[in-house]
Amino acid sequence: MFHSLFSNFLGAVAIGFLFFTAGCGEDPRFSAKTQYLGGVYGGAPAGPPRDTVSYWDGDSVQGKPSITIRLGEQRAYFYKSGVLVGVSQLSTGREGLNTPYGHFSVTQKDVNHVSSLFGDYVDSAGNVVVPNVDITKDPKPPGTHFRGTPMPYFMRIVSGTGLHAGYLPGYPASHGCIRMPEFMAENFFKSVSVGTPVTITN
Repeated sequence: MFHSLFSNFLGAVAIGFLFFTAGCGEDPRFSAKTQYLGGVYGGAPAGPPRDTVSYWDGDSVQGKPSITIRLGEQRAYFYKSGVLVGVSQLSTGREGLNTPYGHFSVTQKDVNHVSSLFGDYVDSAGNVVVPNVDITKDPKPPGTHFRGTPMPYFMRIVSGTGLHAGYLPGYPASHGCIRMPEFMAENFFKSVSVGTPVTITN
């Protein structure tokens, strides 16, 4: 009886030792240092993947700015006189609301831009009654008003499409705009002027 209990105890200690040495003493499912895509472990909180792409080295570089956006990569490349100084992760237009291909230029800059088409219907206290609406399609409930989605550091390139700070879920998800991490949108914004060329390719 004693031998059996002792063997079970040693087995438990060995399993615990392996767990803690393999996981560096921390269950990776709940590590604050690890961000998993939702559903991998079931109990892990859903959220966007960690951004390991975006960087900016353009503050000390002089030259004419230009931007190339590669939709297949979901990345934007910022150049000064042909020298790459920054790369940004993106979320561009989803299926049916695709971001257009072509050669464009920045036509407007608005640091505190707000969408006039997409947002929420809210009540007089500012509580969201109907989220994620398109005012051209979604009827406004009585007693509500439209509140446009904030698009900080907006750089318009064509019609209603532009680059701006926004949520990046890890895949194309916008209404056609080019969402960027806020720190990258700020860097792009301060480095472009009206007329800066923007090329969008696959």
